[in-house]
Amino acid sequence: MIPLKRIFPVIVVLITVSLFGIIYIQVNWIKNAVVIKNKQLDQRAIEVVNEVREYFISHRGTTVALRISPSSPDPMNGGLSFDFGKPQVVRSFVSDRFTPAEIEKVIINSLKNHRLDTNHFEFAIAGPVAGIGTAVWRMQTPGFQKLFNILAHDSLQQNKEYKMKVIMLDENLGPNPEQLFLITPTQDEVVRQLTIMIIGGISFTLIIITAFALTIRTMLNQKKLSEIKSDFINNMTHELKTPLATISLAIDAIGNEKVMDNKDKIRYFSGIIKEENKRMNKQVETILQSALLEKDEIGLKLQAMDVHYVIQHTVDNLQLQLANKNGVVDLQLNAVNPVIMADDVHFSNVVFNLLDNAIKYSKENLEVTINTYNTRKSLFIIITDNGIGMSRDTISRIFEKFYRAHTGNVHNVKGFGLGLSYVKAIVDAHHGKIKVESVVGKGSKFTLEFPQE
Repeated sequence: MIPLKRIFPVIVVLITVSLFGIIYIQVNWIKNAVVIKNKQLDQRAIEVVNEVREYFISHRGTTVALRISPSSPDPMNGGLSFDFGKPQVVRSFVSDRFTPAEIEKVIINSLKNHRLDTNHFEFAIAGPVAGIGTAVWRMQTPGFQKLFNILAHDSLQQNKEYKMKVIMLDENLGPNPEQLFLITPTQDEVVRQLTIMIIGGISFTLIIITAFALTIRTMLNQKKLSEIKSDFINNMTHELKTPLATISLAIDAIGNEKVMDNKDKIRYFSGIIKEENKRMNKQVETILQSALLEKDEIGLKLQAMDVHYVIQHTVDNLQLQLANKNGVVDLQLNAVNPVIMADDVHFSNVVFNLLDNAIKYSKENLEVTINTYNTRKSLFIIITDNGIGMSRDTISRIFEKFYRAHTGNVHNVKGFGLGLSYVKAIVDAHHGKIKVESVVGKGSKFTLEFPQE
């Protein structure tokens, strides 16, 4: 089985590369889709103007005119006479045969047929002036000239918002043909048509990124739990192995013939077995309490309790451990009202664990100060020591189950890493608060606050 430490970086790299690859493909797909949609819109616009042109050609009209020219004088007509020549067909312009509303209706129907925007377009018709032959605007919508000027300024092809199509309305191109100018939106239409796909692509990409982040977070947590599990097994093995070895030696000693006849030695070794058995039971009880706390199954038997008495009693019980570190405890019990509603057993364990922790993680000449005081609604207990202190990373994790601050040797400090997690759980169960301040090499300060209402 490949260790998690080795496979974790590989998984992170593979997922990261895949994620960037997906984002790259999505971006290029959107760019290509925009280009294709623009081309499709251009083609549809061309089809629209061609369709409009075909409509006007198929509905063209003709005007018949008689060519009249003067001839010989006629006394009955003031001395003039007229020669009526052959009928002549005169060009009929679209702008003459159709009103702007009719032309607009034809364009709208064509736009609908090709699934284009029918609300935002402008058109104009340019043709020659009769008898002059110079092309002028014969018909245009109100907004046409403005857009035409914009497009002319942007040199037509560079404008990203509008496109203009120009087509001849005459079937047989002659001099100065009549032209239809049609301006339609482009980018807004493209974005509108691609909005759902773009939003979907972005949404799924964000989902993948979120899943990636959650995967990394889960893997980091699993890695952390794996490390904690290994430390816990090592610590538990060490903690249980020592009393078992002591019990085994004591039993062997009792079985010795010289000891069997000596009641004092039997009593002495029996006492060792009893104490080591208590020690193992205490370790097992700690683990069971932790399991009950995790399930929220531990019940508190609240009663009025004197905090000063508990602190004094706990300090007295720890005198032997304090003596081993040449330690002293300075009690500054200044609280006017030291009584709170608490569970006697669990609250005593909280004080014991904090003091025991200060002794474990300390140097020689340990100095511990315990201060209490009241505010209007709370009782504060402050435990300060001059021990080895903690780093910021350690402070952020000391209340985690099974976490133990590293001091250079895994087994130089006894315990399972459950003490402070237990303390935090019990303080929370009493609706209290706990805060930690520490500086590496200078010591730590635990501040506990309990309500007194």
